[in-house]
Amino acid sequence: MFPEYYSKNSKQNFIRLNDSLIANNETVKVINEIPRFVNDDNYASAFGEQWKLYRLTQLDSYTKSTITYDRMKRCMGKKIFESLRNKLVLEAGCGAGRFTEILLNQGAYVSSFDLSNAVDANVINFPINERHRVFQADINDLPFQDEQYDIVLSMGVIQHTPNPEETISNLFKQVKPGGWLVLDHYTYRLSHYTKTTELFRFFLKRMEPHKGLIATAQITNFFFPFHKAFRKFYLLQSILSRISPVHSYYFAYPQLSHEDQYKWALLDTHDSLTDWYKHLRFKGQILKLLRSIGGKEIYCEYSSHGIDARCKK
Repeated sequence: MFPEYYSKNSKQNFIRLNDSLIANNETVKVINEIPRFVNDDNYASAFGEQWKLYRLTQLDSYTKSTITYDRMKRCMGKKIFESLRNKLVLEAGCGAGRFTEILLNQGAYVSSFDLSNAVDANVINFPINERHRVFQADINDLPFQDEQYDIVLSMGVIQHTPNPEETISNLFKQVKPGGWLVLDHYTYRLSHYTKTTELFRFFLKRMEPHKGLIATAQITNFFFPFHKAFRKFYLLQSILSRISPVHSYYFAYPQLSHEDQYKWALLDTHDSLTDWYKHLRFKGQILKLLRSIGGKEIYCEYSSHGIDARCKK
């Protein structure tokens, strides 16, 4: 059912042999049942440590909420979302699987991958089976022939790659004719220039991943009690957020318990302070790019997470 792994070097499909995939003289290790087309040491290493530590934190099944479900449905659009059953979906930048969970629950055949070893956390959450496979690969060097998937989904990822335009173009190549590319992207906001986040990030993103986890936890533990104390006062929370780099969701997601608010703060504070790349784009830039690569029936709008976009091939 799934598209076969393909070697661009030998122009052959990989064949499984013991704990490796073989194509001519090219060998790809399979560890924990996960093909590894890249090494762990890369610009996304901090994300790997993050998702292994916080692998349950943002799952709807864990928070007993519909936060991720609602976000995906909004970005994908109701029509596409409700037609996911038996569709071949490529999930680019899967992390621990907050979106994997929704895709599988909707009945899709899901190929999840990440550049980091977050794939190990994903497999623990959602084991490999006839509807789910996981591999570790570079989003710009995927082991497939073009036009293999009904839907290519990438949420919370593209802004963290070296060149978002190149990434979007390469993901679009994986979409079958008649299929869809669905994505979101950070955009410019005044808060980006009026907070201390970038100052902290300048130092923290250069730390070794495990040290970055410790440092961001210490920062969160210092500031979070103030966010909790001001949770009912929007103005005070807004003033505090200019000083504190901690992500607080008391107003965005009031349905989360205090315990989950704290866990989300730990996770997203680390996420925002240790990412090596953080690109911003205007809606017009994303729209222009989708048109230039041949996208049809384009949807591109600002949202609470930045920009939601999708287009058909």
